[in-house]
Amino acid sequence: MFRKILKTDHSRTTILIRLMVGAVFLSEGVQKFLFPDIRGAGRFEKIGLPEPEFLGIFVGGFEIICGVMVLLGIYTRLAALPLIIIMLVAIGSTKMEVLAQEGFWEMLHGSRTDWSMLLGSIFLLIKGGGAWSADLILQNRKR
Repeated sequence: MFRKILKTDHSRTTILIRLMVGAVFLSEGVQKFLFPDIRGAGRFEKIGLPEPEFLGIFVGGFEIICGVMVLLGIYTRLAALPLIIIMLVAIGSTKMEVLAQEGFWEMLHGSRTDWSMLLGSIFLLIKGGGAWSADLILQNRKR
C-alpha cells in the first residue's frame, strides 16, 4: 500500500508544481491563524459554513501540514487528497455564488487561483513528488 503512495518518477520539473502548491497552501494556512477574522473563522462564517471557529483551525491546520508535506515531497499523494477536498469545497461554496450573481467570466476571474491549486493538487496526486522529493528517497530505500 505504501509503495503505491510513495511511487513517483524521476521528473525534475514536478518540483515546480510542488513549490507552487505547497507554498500557497502553507501561506494560506498560516494566514488563517494570523488573520482569523478575514481568512479563517470570519471568512467561513461570512459564507455560511457551519462551525466556523472549528473549520478555521481545522482547514488552516491541514493547509499548513499538507503544504509542508508537498514542499518536502513526503507522502505527496497522501497530502494532495485533503488539498483537493479543500479546493472543491472552496470553489463550491464561494465561486458558484459568483457565477449565479455576476456571471461566468467574473467567476473564472475570481477563481483562477482556486483552479490552479486544484489542478496542481490533482497533478501531484497522479504523479507523486518527482525528483528531489522525500518520496523518491523512501521509494528507493523500500527496494
